[in-house]
Amino acid sequence: MENFISTLKESYTTLLGNPLSILTVVGGILLLLAIIKFKKIKLDAKLMARIGIALALATILNMIKIYSLPNGGGSISLGSMIPLLLIAFMYGPEIGLLTGFLFGIISLIINPYIIHPIQVLFDYPLPFMAIGFAGYFKNNMSLGATIGMTLRFVCHFISGYAFFGEFAPEGWSPAVYSLAVNGVAVGGELIICLIIMSLLPINRIIKGTDTVF
Repeated sequence: MENFISTLKESYTTLLGNPLSILTVVGGILLLLAIIKFKKIKLDAKLMARIGIALALATILNMIKIYSLPNGGGSISLGSMIPLLLIAFMYGPEIGLLTGFLFGIISLIINPYIIHPIQVLFDYPLPFMAIGFAGYFKNNMSLGATIGMTLRFVCHFISGYAFFGEFAPEGWSPAVYSLAVNGVAVGGELIICLIIMSLLPINRIIKGTDTVF
């Protein structure tokens, strides 16, 4: 029994002393929880078609870059998150999470920037899944978009801190570098999304899902 406790303590200490191991555990748990959520989703032909349209629009808009940061630091697109946000507002967070996950996989296939498997997890499926949490705030869509994008920023920040610190300019810590780069990319994306949302008749789009989008 004492040997077991000693081994457990040693494993715990090793885990805490290795940030990559912690990220692996956290990323794995988040992905597992998402998969459990996905299993509860019932998809019909109409919903699958709308998710497909949203993914196609998001992918096209993501190709229109307003600004790209160096060293895989991300970019600001022409409102590529708008279709994902609309799906989350229309159908709720579970469908939003699924759509974001699929968009992350599509982005990985089209424009991969791979340093490490855990970096892939925190730069592709997880951050775009996070957009789905906007669906919890359909009565305040600006707040929902801000929360979804903030959670996306957190994922990118973790990746930037853990895997892209070597690109930090002299005198910059990895944390400051990741904060600056991802703050510009995700913050710029959020501003564009909020502007577009203020111009679109989003409430009418959501209420008219049988005939619009």
